Amino acid sequence: MIRTQRASRISASLGGTLAGFAAYGIWGMFPLYWRQLTMVEPLQILAHRVFWAGAFCLVLVLAKGRGAEILRLAKSGKTFAALAFSTLVVTFNWGLYIWAVNSGRIIESALGYYINPLLSVALGAVFFKEKADSWTRIAVAVASLGILGAAVVYGSVPWVSLLLASTFALYGALKKNLGLEPLLGLTVETLIAAPVAFAFLAFRQAQGAAGFIGQGFAPSLLLVLAGVVTAVPLLFFAHAANTITLQRMGFIQYVSPTGQLLLGVLVFGERPSPALVVAFAGVLVAVLIYVATRKKTSQG
Repeated sequence: MIRTQRASRISASLGGTLAGFAAYGIWGMFPLYWRQLTMVEPLQILAHRVFWAGAFCLVLVLAKGRGAEILRLAKSGKTFAALAFSTLVVTFNWGLYIWAVNSGRIIESALGYYINPLLSVALGAVFFKEKADSWTRIAVAVASLGILGAAVVYGSVPWVSLLLASTFALYGALKKNLGLEPLLGLTVETLIAAPVAFAFLAFRQAQGAAGFIGQGFAPSLLLVLAGVVTAVPLLFFAHAANTITLQRMGFIQYVSPTGQLLLGVLVFGERPSPALVVAFAGVLVAVLIYVATRKKTSQG
């Protein structure tokens, strides 16, 4: 019995780890997708992401005969309120990221997602009592010094990076706290925001400024598929958040900003400013400290 339970926990942990790698691997390639939609204003791209993701998830839920569960969650009081808050947080994160990518700030976005794992570690220690050893605290402190140094060089804090990092770290903590089945939680989140997204798109359509159809077939198809592209990695992410620790999630997340950084430099020809170099130096040293000490501390 004990051996079976242990095998089950190992299997769940492996599945969660693989789901985390799938989510962050897809997110690392996202700039390639959003840069194909530079002719569409960021708010419209965001609205299409929300609306079509909601439609896609709803079809999946109904196909599984689980529509009644959506209604139960909608009547759940505190749980529904928490879902509404997580919707607000992740929608803001999506919108800021789209704007950053299409404004030539892919490297700055990558920095944010390098910072994010360290914030996840901190949130895990504060809210879920996950143990933060001395090396982890040193890593967080070094990263903070890098951000502070960037602020001194730049004259202001790298706000895009910090906002992306903090909102997605908070979203991960909220998802872990809710502990909902991934598809159901994501469906309700996107359906909460879908009416607002649809109203905005209808408004822009009435103004004659809609990106959908008006920009041609290819951009319109990409806008529709944005729902699937959005939902699939989030389903992987939600599964991972429910089955592995935030600290392990933080480690896996380095896949995403590394992909973004390489795309920004090698594909889109971005060059980091001196301030971003300072910030990256601090954060990357922190990452090296954190990763290099994982095996040692886990054995201890």
